[in-house]
Amino acid sequence: MAILKWRNASKEKEEPLLPEIEGAEEDGIPPIESRLRHNILHMPPEIQEATGIVVYGRRIKSLLFSTDIAIIKNCDADAIFCVYPFTSQRSVAAAVIHAAAAPVFCGTGGGITQGMRAVYLSMDAENQGAMGVVFNAPIPNHDLRAAARVLDVPIVVTVTSEKANVSERIESGASIINVAGGANTASIVAKIRREHPRVPIMASGGKTSESIRATIQAGANAIVYTPPSSTELFRDVMDRYREEL
Repeated sequence: MAILKWRNASKEKEEPLLPEIEGAEEDGIPPIESRLRHNILHMPPEIQEATGIVVYGRRIKSLLFSTDIAIIKNCDADAIFCVYPFTSQRSVAAAVIHAAAAPVFCGTGGGITQGMRAVYLSMDAENQGAMGVVFNAPIPNHDLRAAARVLDVPIVVTVTSEKANVSERIESGASIINVAGGANTASIVAKIRREHPRVPIMASGGKTSESIRATIQAGANAIVYTPPSSTELFRDVMDRYREEL
């Protein structure tokens, strides 16, 4: 445990400066935490086995799939995957980008939102500071090409099936392929990797160590991780408080 030493007029007093961090000395990385912010959501350690995707000099292995500001503010993910099941809204992107300490990839359309509205929302997300934009699987290639002509940030296109024509997506302007195929994710990743050895791939890894490793071994460079809900995370805290009473 790190110790803060200070002197007063009568004696030397020692106070703990930081909580003890498991494994900190083993990996040789000096940890910096506080008394209040040490309880954060850690990404599964298996994700570190991925090669990562380097965007603007920053290596990204883990992406947190969430729009929950409290979780986004208290996690150690390399980036935030801000995609949600409603039409894309500027206020949501602005709130997440403002709150996040990590780079943000913003969902800007493709499913419910298409056409020039999706392009304009993508431009706005870039101007707000998003590291990249994410289009959902139904995005037409002509919309993808229109966005690619005006954007200077990576375009992530989601693939949900082995039937998807990834070559056309790449030719139309996709910089990164995001695979979200449920139980078939690893096999979809493997197919894309065989056909496109150098394309950057991020993919859903599931919730178990085995599924995350299988996705990485299939060829995913980065993992999109869905965290427990705030209710689930808070349950452990409340159980501990009840035991202390």
